[in-house]
Amino acid sequence: MSTTTLLVQSLPVLAQGALLTIKFAVLSMVFGLLAASLLAIMGISHNQALNWIARVYVSLMRGTPLLVQIFVIYYGLPSIGISLDPTPAGVIALSANVAAYLSESMRGAILGIHRGQWLAAYSLGLSRRQTLRYVIAPQALRIAVPSLSNSLISLIKDTSLVSVITVTELLRSAQEVIAATFQPLPLYLAAAAVYWVLCQVLEWLQHWYERRLALPTRN
Repeated sequence: MSTTTLLVQSLPVLAQGALLTIKFAVLSMVFGLLAASLLAIMGISHNQALNWIARVYVSLMRGTPLLVQIFVIYYGLPSIGISLDPTPAGVIALSANVAAYLSESMRGAILGIHRGQWLAAYSLGLSRRQTLRYVIAPQALRIAVPSLSNSLISLIKDTSLVSVITVTELLRSAQEVIAATFQPLPLYLAAAAVYWVLCQVLEWLQHWYERRLALPTRN
């Protein structure tokens, strides 16, 4: 069987795996961004307990391999009575991991805004929450976009790790075809190409959003 014929015949299986990869990435991005926003707020809070919780969480997530975290959630939690199907287990693991990186990007961007911005907002009668939402967050977003995008692009590639808990995403789909055809090189290269395309799409969205944020606002 020629390489071209092999790839054509494998296309439906790889496409199905790619769709599941996109599903994992999108869900993990959404939940990860929500969790990261909460962690970033905790990280800049005046409450020392919240600061400590956020720091410990970020340290644990960044200091342990994502693969180990996936194993803990999927294989470890059943020992204490919490059993999860592969898909939710994978989404939770990816979301929890990427949230740690995203939160640090957000926290750093917020702290990068000059203290005078806070004081000016307070002088206008805005509360801390209003200042963060209407004054600080829009400025911090411009600073954080490149770093946030890098973490999200890495997340696309990290979805391949959920293949170890029997999720038939792109990489596992390619492995199943390889097991039947015994031709690993073209199929692994095809899977790599799909990951690259997905990352390029996200990179294009990053550049588009950066240009949009750079546009002057109209009164």
